[in-house]
Amino acid sequence: MRGFVLDRYGKTETLRLRDLPLPVVGDHDVLIEVHAAGLNPLDAKIRDGAFKPILPYKTPLVLGHDVSGSIARVGKAVQRFKAGDAVFSRPRDGRIGTFAEFIAVHQDDVALKPANLSMEDAAGVPLTALTAWQILVDRADVKPGQKVLIHGGTGGVGIFAIQLAKHLGATVATTVSASSADLVRALGADVVVDYRSDDFTKVLSGYDLVLNSLDGATLERSLDVLKPGDKLISISGPPDPAFAKAQGLNWVLRQVLALTSRKIRAKATARGVDYSFLFMKPDGAQLARIAGLIEAGDIRTVTDRVFPFEAVNDALAYVDTGRAKGKVVVSVKT
Repeated sequence: MRGFVLDRYGKTETLRLRDLPLPVVGDHDVLIEVHAAGLNPLDAKIRDGAFKPILPYKTPLVLGHDVSGSIARVGKAVQRFKAGDAVFSRPRDGRIGTFAEFIAVHQDDVALKPANLSMEDAAGVPLTALTAWQILVDRADVKPGQKVLIHGGTGGVGIFAIQLAKHLGATVATTVSASSADLVRALGADVVVDYRSDDFTKVLSGYDLVLNSLDGATLERSLDVLKPGDKLISISGPPDPAFAKAQGLNWVLRQVLALTSRKIRAKATARGVDYSFLFMKPDGAQLARIAGLIEAGDIRTVTDRVFPFEAVNDALAYVDTGRAKGKVVVSVKT
């Protein structure tokens, strides 16, 4: 099979197309023939080496965290899937590699693809939709009538978070540029703040939850719109001690992460706000519930651009610009 390989870490590195052996399929694995792969900022950050302390992958490495495709073969212990099933997945850490023609994925990380989505649209769903789910449902337990602020509403996570928060009955605010206002309103945003001309802390108040995917300054200022007892959850950092412990990081790394997050944790504590960092976990059962919402029309996908497989590096460069509205995808099997 062919796959795009990262030979060494570095911001100027490009992925190289190589012939690779087919993945080994374990007893609990399914072998997916990749039809399309979604790209995420996480891929670029791993390429750059930014995640080496947390995700110490050894190069050469095939990147890619989102996949849609058809099952070519199943392991002998697999009962929920069969060859020919159309599926999608966010493979677990340590087993990524969707920028290739085949990938072996543990069955627990897989769900049947929504019947109303193309392979390309489905490939943009898993990582970002699961992130939104794990913030809004698992950690924040959003209830009807609550007020939720989602920064970066046209980002991959923001697209799904707006719709899921609205589905859960929340009043939703988001920060975007004026050119994206119509898009996020169509997704369900009740309040749209143009971050270029308005100060969201002057416009919004009394929110129950803020989902931050932006910089540290935005993270700290988000405390101003929350009430005591409410939640500030970030997916862009800084990681907190609870995350370090959950990842099983060594003592030194735990201390480093505790120091890097000390400022925001102290400020949040002083306001009576619960700050936490979330790094999503693959979950096929949750992905199946998301697929149900998509098939029911409660959530829709937004795909910005689809690149051919041979243009993976161009697709990553486009993700790096930060201008994508929705997901960026590569079509592997045409």
